[in-house]
Amino acid sequence: MQVYNFFGDQHHFYNTTPTNFQTMVEDSTVAVTVDTCSTEEWLLNSQELVPIALTKAREVKGFQGRWKMIISKLEQVPSKLSDLSSHPCFSKNALCKEQLQAVSKTLREGIELAELCLKEKYEGKLRMQSDLDALIGKLDLNLKDCSLLTKTGVLGEVTLQFNVSGSITESDIETHCNIKELLARLQIGHLESKHKALDRLHDIMREDEKNVLAVFCRSNVVALVQLLTATSTRIREKTVSIICSLVESGGSCESWLVAEGVLPPLIRLVESGSAVSKEKAIVSLQRLSMTEDTTRAIVGHGGVRPLVELCQIGDSVSQSAAACTLKNISAVPEVRQVLDEEGVVKVMINLLNNGMLLGTKEYAAECLQNLTASNENLRRSVISEGGVRSILAYLDGPLPQESAVGALRNLVASVSEETLVSLGLLPCLVHVLKSGSLGAKQCAASVICRICSSIEMKKMLGEVGCIPLLINMLEAKANTARELAAQAIASLMILSQNRREVKKDDKSVPNLVQLLDPSPQNTAKKYAVCCLGSLSSCKKCKRLMISYGAIGYLKKLIDIEIPGAKKLRERLERGKLRSLFSRK
Repeated sequence: MQVYNFFGDQHHFYNTTPTNFQTMVEDSTVAVTVDTCSTEEWLLNSQELVPIALTKAREVKGFQGRWKMIISKLEQVPSKLSDLSSHPCFSKNALCKEQLQAVSKTLREGIELAELCLKEKYEGKLRMQSDLDALIGKLDLNLKDCSLLTKTGVLGEVTLQFNVSGSITESDIETHCNIKELLARLQIGHLESKHKALDRLHDIMREDEKNVLAVFCRSNVVALVQLLTATSTRIREKTVSIICSLVESGGSCESWLVAEGVLPPLIRLVESGSAVSKEKAIVSLQRLSMTEDTTRAIVGHGGVRPLVELCQIGDSVSQSAAACTLKNISAVPEVRQVLDEEGVVKVMINLLNNGMLLGTKEYAAECLQNLTASNENLRRSVISEGGVRSILAYLDGPLPQESAVGALRNLVASVSEETLVSLGLLPCLVHVLKSGSLGAKQCAASVICRICSSIEMKKMLGEVGCIPLLINMLEAKANTARELAAQAIASLMILSQNRREVKKDDKSVPNLVQLLDPSPQNTAKKYAVCCLGSLSSCKKCKRLMISYGAIGYLKKLIDIEIPGAKKLRERLERGKLRSLFSRK
């Protein structure tokens, strides 16, 4: 076979390949090349072109620096070809053949450029310098791709045959092999060929994500991360869409992505990517930020500022994902100061007031809860920005959630009673105790415990109707809810009018007696003893306590030294004796 290279009016040719190298089908405007060569024949072609290219390159006198680099790379080609041809999967995979075609094409280009330099028939010095730089880049790519095929297991992954067993059908095997080849194409070749592979993979992910995930491996992750920094907007959009699907699927892909450096390019896309790229990048970061180490890395790579900006200017989906990511970050105590410096407090309060989605407001509330958990400076910052008012307004909704009440619990000790009352805290607590989730009710009971230090506050809490709602909480399945309710009731019962409220409720004594259970899991027993002790001066209540078995419980509580248990038992037993004598 003859490969023709045209220089001016002369035809130069190299008889270096078999006669069936290619068939040319021509008409007046189109020439189509049909490859009929085997992989082995392409290998032979490349091997024969290398010495020709080296000889020509060494003869060139101009552009010596560039040609020296070209020669050093050409000298590496034979060993790469040898490694490739020695691979067990060499003749079984189309990737080898395509790689050899690429190598042959580069070698022929090198020979052509050497011919032009030797005859000094080129269009200007700068143009030739550019062409030689491009040739160096192609040789680099060829060498890298050959190494990748032979040393990273790509060929083995693509050619690997699955054992057919169970539910794995032959069509599944074929599908897996096709996907593996497609994934391998993301790692080799020039950007245009990678783009085509990316296009196809993007389409398959939408139709058959399960099969793609079944064959995905770490080397594929490396290729995707590299494509995130491509100059083409479309490539970046499709790449980040695929990465987003991988992240949302869970599994080992998340740790691979982080280990291979996905965070910096994702953050840059959040910062300056297209609308599609921003959305997919922030959704990816939202999922990845669920682990503490990744959260710290996001902060370390400067991810907080673009997230804050997205909370302010993003669409509803991006805003929600950015708020959730910041919420995840705020769960790590040592980075909270960084969040404060980037203005997160003000942004979260604004989201609480004006967030486009209900979920966004919930993320903002949870972020404020985290920020105020242990840092007094951050608490003061939230209070000064009007955070308490915003939280109370948010809690006025139909189903108050735990995070907002938790943020409130963190803040109330830093706000005066007068301010809390004027902002409407007490009606809000009643609303939460009536309509909130169980977690929200627990937090509301905790808030009551924290604010009822004064007689006046105890009085107001009793008057707004908290006591019957707390008595209902004593029936909760969760031990923490029962404990907090009992603790709040015990605090309020110091005031006589509140004791009367407890006495009036038919469920109060039975519920409190049940909380005398001596088991270690029951942490409400000491508060139950306190509450029942406050009621023990009432004959009716004492009779109820005795009838529900309080004395038996108290004997066991005395053994484990629960404060007040002995005194309460003595009162009940005296009452029991009087009752017996009165009957006689």
